[in-house]
Amino acid sequence: MQLIEVTSPKLAKEFIMVNVEINKGVPAYIRPLDKDIHDIFDPKKNKAYRFGETNRWILKDEQGKLIGRIAAYVNKKYRTKGDEFPVGGIGFFDCINNQEAAEMLFDVAKHWLMQKGMEAMDGPINFGERDRWWGLIVEGFHSTPYGMNYNQPYYQQLFEQYGFRCFFNQYCYGLDPRKEVSQKIIDRHALLAKDPGYKARHIKKNQLEKYAGDFATIYNKAWAGHGGMKELKKEQVLALFKKMKPVMDEKIVWFVYYNETPIALFVNIPDLNQWFKYLNGKFDWWHKLKFLWYKLTKKNTRFSGLAFGIVPEFQGTGVDAYMINEAKFVVQPQTDYEEYELLWIGDFNPKMINVAENFGDTYKSRHLITYRYIFDRTREFKRHPILN
Repeated sequence: MQLIEVTSPKLAKEFIMVNVEINKGVPAYIRPLDKDIHDIFDPKKNKAYRFGETNRWILKDEQGKLIGRIAAYVNKKYRTKGDEFPVGGIGFFDCINNQEAAEMLFDVAKHWLMQKGMEAMDGPINFGERDRWWGLIVEGFHSTPYGMNYNQPYYQQLFEQYGFRCFFNQYCYGLDPRKEVSQKIIDRHALLAKDPGYKARHIKKNQLEKYAGDFATIYNKAWAGHGGMKELKKEQVLALFKKMKPVMDEKIVWFVYYNETPIALFVNIPDLNQWFKYLNGKFDWWHKLKFLWYKLTKKNTRFSGLAFGIVPEFQGTGVDAYMINEAKFVVQPQTDYEEYELLWIGDFNPKMINVAENFGDTYKSRHLITYRYIFDRTREFKRHPILN
């Protein structure tokens, strides 16, 4: 077997193609857009390079066939509360079902990270935000929503046999959005609806600046400071909303206000993979036209939850039920959606898991794991701390 560092555009293309070759013939596999992967490893496109660096490798067999890949990264901003040593990351791991091949990939990443002063590695993770390319699927091998890794079941054994241990579990929750929500949600909604101070509104594309400010306010109160998450500025959210605008469905992005102060958000998006699956990873001008055609002619029956948050002072008051039920009144009669998946929640966040499990007739649609491997095998292993 031949291990090759990615040092040229040609090798970067082969890095992409490993994923395609490994998953060839797998019905559930949807090829990611090539540009999305290239952008992660482009310092001009990925702001994480201001705080770190990356390296990538591909693995070929004796006949020159692509059989594996891995990326490794260091990022000064990546840390978990309670960490007593610097931790690097690995991601975009793909490999044939061969432990020797997998260990060659894990070893090269480990040695590179050790040279950079790291004492452990987490993976598979992204070089950037946690809303994409994070975690290894161990249950729920159906088609993934946009921005989520797809991997085959044997990957779990490759990781665990090498010595990786579960740092935290990640759970996705599914439901049929056409069904009535639980009676508990209906009852809790009724209580809050008596107070005229509560208002729920879905986003308006012609008021993105206002809603970007509301999102930043809620996010910074609810999440900033947890698990290394940094504060967001209104301008950052506005840029994201503008990027989302062509595919944004106003009816599935919700905010709750109390006396006009933003207190909760529920951000969902149509599952773009239901259109991207026709593009075979391409997104040049021709494929953008194809995308617009498919968007107009192919009904999208799936949508995904990107963010659900409540400011601390309103947590536990029933605002979650109020928001879900208000959204139901609009979503059910006005959309074609038949499937919903709330994207992953870490098991270190029991409050959010409780919210997800009380959405209604929910079920765990997918289980992923973020693993950790400590280089000093005598050092105590600790799981991700529970959020208060």
